[in-house]
Amino acid sequence: MFSSSSPFKSYVVSQICFTFYILHMLTSALPLPSPGCDSGFGHALALRLSGRGLHVFAGVLDSEGVGARSLREREPEHITVLHMDVTNLEHIAQAKEHIKAKLGGKGLWGLVNNAGLLLYTVDAELTLTPYFRQLMEVNFLSAVTVTQAFLPQIRRARGRVVNVSSLAGAVPMPLFAAYSSSKAALSSFTGVLRLEMLQWGVHVALIQPSGFRTSTNIYTLTSKCWNWQSELLSQTPPEVLEDYGSDYISQLPTSLNTMSQNAEVDLSPVLEAMEHALLSPWPRALYSPGRGAWLMPRLYSLLPNAAFDKVVLRLVNDTCRPTALVHFLPHV
Repeated sequence: MFSSSSPFKSYVVSQICFTFYILHMLTSALPLPSPGCDSGFGHALALRLSGRGLHVFAGVLDSEGVGARSLREREPEHITVLHMDVTNLEHIAQAKEHIKAKLGGKGLWGLVNNAGLLLYTVDAELTLTPYFRQLMEVNFLSAVTVTQAFLPQIRRARGRVVNVSSLAGAVPMPLFAAYSSSKAALSSFTGVLRLEMLQWGVHVALIQPSGFRTSTNIYTLTSKCWNWQSELLSQTPPEVLEDYGSDYISQLPTSLNTMSQNAEVDLSPVLEAMEHALLSPWPRALYSPGRGAWLMPRLYSLLPNAAFDKVVLRLVNDTCRPTALVHFLPHV
């Protein structure tokens, strides 16, 4: 299902996405698995839950990297670091067997999937098809595959599944066509799974955060955006490039920079939502941590289209316009 030919897949899994597993907090504090905890939310959540007395299996792409070493040093008794790429079927199978062996006959209490790949923002017409496929693979299909792998053990424990989507999966965001589509797919999958798992006593929750800044998140990857410019310019049809203009494409990374200035630096709202969804006796179906995460979907459903369009267009991109529109059409 997953291609091994992607030039940036390894970077993505290591730096941006994590999938976190948590075992039921039994009297013996059984271990918990967690791939992709090199940094960011995965790293913080592994430490947070291990601090609650849970044993964590932290899956990382670079088992000798700074993040992996930090986990070993800070929680040697409660965190076991595993080498795992969540887009690699063999890695998933190995993790499943390793955890299954550790559990013995016990079930798995919970699973958290949080994958977020975004290397550049660009109009849907300019977005390369392989980029759509890659984001679907990392942001959506990896969560589906990991969930399917561990659901038998989760059903046995009548546990939890928590999928972390994005505000962009609930509200259309200009320049985010590939990312929004992949996160919307994850949100829909989560909703269907939640209904199907009710009969098994398994609770499925969706977390849709707004923008947060971590050391390796989508807002700190501007250099990667610039690397994709040359490919966009070389593969865009001449007539399309003429209308949009190379200057417009070269300015697109500044849109991501502008959004990054408003990104939140305190990760605790997302971490608290994850922990609540996993451990609370009364977990919710939907969590919306962060500024605007609760409000924007409601504005989208309640406001007239023209009013909402003005709001979201100014949030995403207020000044950068295609060359063909600069002199002929008024600003929206």
